[in-house]
Formats: sequence, structure tokens, C-alpha cells
Amino acid sequence: MSTSSLAELPARDLVAGFAGSRFTPSDVVEACLARIADLGPSINALTAIDAEGARVAARASDARWAAGTPLGPLDGLPIGVKDLQDAAGFLTTHGSPRFRANVARADLLMVSRLRAAGAIVLAKTNVPEFGAGGNSRNPVWGATGNPFDPRLLAGGSSGGSAAALAVDLLPLCTGSDTGGSLRLPAALCGIVGYRPSADVVAHPARPLGWSTISVLGPMARDMDDLLLMLRVIQGQDPDDPLSSPAPANRFAHVDARPLGTLRVGYSEDFGGVPVDPGIRETFRSRIAAIAPHVAECREIDMALGDMDRTFDILRAESFLAAFGKAYADAPETFGPHIAANVKLGEGFTLADRAWAHAEQTRILRAFNARMRDVDVVLMPTVPVSPFPWSDHYPAEIDGRKMDIYYRWLALTYRGSLSGGPALTLPAGRDHAGMPFGLQVLGPVRGDEGLLSAGLALESLLAANPGTARPRPDLERLRASRVDLTSIVTHPAAGEGPGDGSAAVTAV
Repeated sequence: MSTSSLAELPARDLVAGFAGSRFTPSDVVEACLARIADLGPSINALTAIDAEGARVAARASDARWAAGTPLGPLDGLPIGVKDLQDAAGFLTTHGSPRFRANVARADLLMVSRLRAAGAIVLAKTNVPEFGAGGNSRNPVWGATGNPFDPRLLAGGSSGGSAAALAVDLLPLCTGSDTGGSLRLPAALCGIVGYRPSADVVAHPARPLGWSTISVLGPMARDMDDLLLMLRVIQGQDPDDPLSSPAPANRFAHVDARPLGTLRVGYSEDFGGVPVDPGIRETFRSRIAAIAPHVAECREIDMALGDMDRTFDILRAESFLAAFGKAYADAPETFGPHIAANVKLGEGFTLADRAWAHAEQTRILRAFNARMRDVDVVLMPTVPVSPFPWSDHYPAEIDGRKMDIYYRWLALTYRGSLSGGPALTLPAGRDHAGMPFGLQVLGPVRGDEGLLSAGLALESLLAANPGTARPRPDLERLRASRVDLTSIVTHPAAGEGPGDGSAAVTAV
């Protein structure tokens, strides 16, 4: 098997190959490193890379597989970890000049669970500064370009993870999601992203422990690989009061639901979000393709309340808790998006906060009422086709101006308010020829049912070339001369693990 084809194998097939002695973790690590050298410069998806550390870990995994004693279900799989998440020994910058020399001393719990299952952290993945915004660009590493056209954005804040998966640099990557940070880049890059219910994946580093809007989740190239990763990272932790006890095999037996039993609701605009007419037409064509195969498919009203103002307050509250003091001490060390959120938070009152939490409760109850008659709700994930990465966000959509940098994420952040699960599934290309992602919402704590529906919908979409997961043109990508590091003003400093290669971008 060639190095290139080995890097393209699904994660589950790689594990099966280790078990069957067809190839080794060392073979796969070398395949990924070769792929990164070949295609990485064109998209700038990876930040810190530890090639030598990964080789050492892979040789140890080789020995375990040879002895028949793998650590766990991911033993020997190289993975990417989002640069907002600590991985011990790795340069973890958060895309911020404040952390350009920060080497993590310990793993985030999700990362430690992945390592305990045998996964090998090979690289960190690019983000916007402190995860603020839907465009993965920052002054430390530069921008991540879309694998289908590096002149355009890959989305954010998990943009590096999504882009790396789209071109098979790594088989699995971590993500996180507040207002769409995981779902949006998955849609723009043509891969799968899953925002779990708030109780599924413990997040003990969340600044506001009782806030449901920020969660951690897996990203993969298809549903089966996503489930492989989810089974490892799910579970409770006492430092996350929202996480719930669950059996270790909670997601071990998630199977595709028969499509003929699925009741589908859909909305083009989540209760009035501005959506580009071309995206509306693409979405309508996907609904037309799905409707004949399900038990019911009908449009539903998703105007659940004042979702935008509620999200504004809850997001600002979270950013104020995380960055308020540091911003007050040294505002010049933060970018404009963090400043905007902190200032927004400082302008709200206790009465505003009380209203937002009460309105979020009303939104939840309205969402629950909609879900009583359907199993899932389908809608677009992103209201526009990818735009130039040099633009932080679109100034307007369908004639409506965006009043703050994240307003264009309303299709996803409105879904965050219920605390329920959501999937992005690749569903062909949009009117501009770029990846189109179908967003699938499930009932609160209905994760198994949503994932089961996701498997079924993925299979249906994959059966038609017009709706199957799109793949980037690798030759075109190799020929790209887009300078994705032109915005770097504070390059990463200090040495990470191994030989210091963690301080080198994949450009």
C-alpha cells in the first residue's frame, strides 16, 4: 500500500490494519508526516508539530500491537488537537501573542482520554485568536485556507482541524463549539462535526461551569470514525457540573436508524436568519432528495424567541469571565474580537443577565415543543459560501448588514442555546462549487438518536454523487501560491516537545 493511500484510510481501517499486522502505527505516522509535508503548506492547518515524539510513541505502539496488548481502541492513531486545548509538552498558543511561547504542562481531560486509549498527538490545529470568530486566522500562525480553494476561509474556530481532515493530514481531530466553532468549519471543509449535549463530554476547563453553550466534541471524515472517537472521550468529570455519569459503552451500539421511520422537520433560516439565496436553493435540493425516503418531512417554525440577544449576553458573560481581568490589565495584547466581547459584557447589567437566562429557558421549552413531533430538524449550517480568508466575516448577507463579527454564525449559535446535540454532515457542493454542510439538530440529551439518524442520512447522501462528501482537488491544492502567513506579526516562540519542531508551522 502506498504512503498516500495509507494516509487516506479511515481511522477504523487503520486500527483494523494494526490488528491484522498489515501495517504498523509507525507506517501510519510516516504516511501522515509525508502528507503534511506535501499538502500542509497549501492550507496551513497545523501549528505545533512533534514528528520525533510521534515516532517514538508509534514505535511503542508497534510493540504493543505485535504483543497483542494494545492500550485501547485508538492505539497508534495519530491525531490533531485544537490549539485552544492543552496537550502536555506541546506549544499551545490559543492563536494569541500572549501565549506564543506557552508549552502546556498537562493534558486537557479530553486529550488525556485520547492518549489513554493509545492515540498519538502528532500536531495542534489552527484557530482564531482565543477561538473568537468563524475564521481561523491569527497573528501567531497565520490563516488556514480552505482545502477546496486556499484563497477562501476554512471556518472556525476549529478550522485547522476541519481542513486537516479534509485533505487526510490526520485521521481524527478534536474540536469545540460555542456558537458553531465545530459545525461551521466541518460544513465549509466537507467533513463531519458533532456538538454533543452538554452532559456528554466533560469540559472541566470551561470558565463558567454551569453554562451550556460551550462544549467539546469530535471531528472526523465520516460518522463511523466520529463514533470511534466519541466512545473514548465521552464521560463524566466532577469538575464539570454539567457532565453526567454514563456507562463506558454508552455509544458502543449506535446503528443507522431505518430512514423510513424518521420524522424530519426542516427550516431554511432558523426563524429568520439571513441566508444567501444560493444556499437556500442548495438546501431545498437536499430536502427534496431526502423527503421521499423518510416517514415525514415538513417545514417547521423555528422562531423560538429572542435568540440573538440571548446569545449575545451569554457569550459576553463567558468572555468577560475568561478575559475580563487580563484585558483590563493589558488591552493592547488582545485582538479586536476579544475586545468587542469584553466591552459588550461590560455594558450588560445584572437585569440583562437575568433576562437572558430566563429567555434561554423559554427558548429551550419552545425547542422541546417543536421536537415532540419530529425526530430531527434539518437546516443549512452556514448561510453563505466560503469567502476570502482575508475578511474576518461577511459585512452583509442577503442585503442585511452584520452588526457584530459573529452574527453570520446565527444558524449554528441559535442551536447552541437549547443545550442539545447537533451534527454537520457533508452533503455535496453548494451553488458556488464549495462544500455544503447539512446541519442536523436532535432533542436535548437525545444524542444516541441523533447519531443514529446521522448514520442513516450519511448513507443516503453518500449514495448520490451530487450529495456525497466532496473531495478537494489535490493537484490544484499543491499548485496554490496563496500566502497564508502574511498576517503573522508575533510568530510562535520557544521550543515544544522533541527537537523543537513544535514551534514550526506546517508552511
